[in-house]
Amino acid sequence: MAVPGDPPNGTPEGIGGGDDELRPDEYRSVVFDEDFVRAARLQEFSAQERMGEHARAVRSRSLWSGGGSGGPRTGTPGRGARQGMLLVLLIASAFAIAVYLGMRNPYVPPAGGNAEPLSSTVVPLAPAEPVPGGRPADLYAKSPAAEYRIGAAGITLPAVRRTHHFTESQVVAALTIAKDYLVQSSLDPDVLSGAASRPVRVFLDPGQLAQFDESVASPSGDGRHAATGWLVRFDPAVAAVADSRVRVSGTLAFQELNPEVLEVSTDHTFVYAVRPASGPPAAADGASLFTVRRELRLRFDREDLTARRAEVSSAYVMAGPQDCATEPAEGFRPLLAGAGPTTVGPPASDPYASGHPRRTAGLCGVLAPAGTPSSTPEPSRPPAQASVSPVLPGPSP
Repeated sequence: MAVPGDPPNGTPEGIGGGDDELRPDEYRSVVFDEDFVRAARLQEFSAQERMGEHARAVRSRSLWSGGGSGGPRTGTPGRGARQGMLLVLLIASAFAIAVYLGMRNPYVPPAGGNAEPLSSTVVPLAPAEPVPGGRPADLYAKSPAAEYRIGAAGITLPAVRRTHHFTESQVVAALTIAKDYLVQSSLDPDVLSGAASRPVRVFLDPGQLAQFDESVASPSGDGRHAATGWLVRFDPAVAAVADSRVRVSGTLAFQELNPEVLEVSTDHTFVYAVRPASGPPAAADGASLFTVRRELRLRFDREDLTARRAEVSSAYVMAGPQDCATEPAEGFRPLLAGAGPTTVGPPASDPYASGHPRRTAGLCGVLAPAGTPSSTPEPSRPPAQASVSPVLPGPSP
């Protein structure tokens, strides 16, 4: 029986089966059509191409070539080439997406998103007697601040030890940041005059920046947006610092709140020599003392320690002598030399009024006579905090 591929008249006599006698009929079912030839990975050079010097008999066909041996080669890829190109594009796209997501890191929470807002209380201290005046050096010598240190030297670090979850170096970093914050917010001349706030802002957790900016731009006594809760600032229309050598005394302490948060507590008294804003700087004999007691709580996580910033969680401030009837949220308005005692009562609060009420209304203190310069110098004694009376709500004026 004849099979496809046999001569029509059968195999001539005298001619052996050739390869058919040596191998089984394993290739009889294979049809060597044009598609089979085009799919071959090796292509034989033409006779003219093989005549060249150092020419090879065959060449490897590129995956991207779609041309066959019998037709002209074109730039159009074949089916296999298109599949290969699609595979490469998919791999490249997946790699690009992985790199983008890795750089974007969507699983990291935004910096500062967990920072709590500052809660602040600012209490004005009214004088109980006329405000003494004189030269700054003489006033300091006659006041409880006579033995206080000058400037940053009065902010000393306590003995340092590691906590359960924070190393000794991390505790030192937290205390150092707290001291730097106090220096910039209480002693920087530009901050005291109200000319700048950036020296304080750079130390804050990003989650508190919006609150700080609002407090500086639109201060109010609502317990959240008092500029004087963040820093010490004098009303430039009322008073100016007469002596840059501010007297300082106080303490720093630390504790671990939880495995992720370290808290530093500060309690410092700052004594400033101030003069009228309209007077010439040379008229130093008309200066008076203004005392600010600041109690702050600053919190640090490990990211804050690395970035050298803090979250100021609370501030309790007493400052005087000043009139309780004035709002101290924007800036302190000292009662200057020669000013007499004022009514103790804070401004009246109307519970029926719309808008945001003054939440600190009713908070007012009296500056104890021991906290003001005496007429005669006192004997030398160890540094002590400025003496103030308990915070008393007074009647409305």
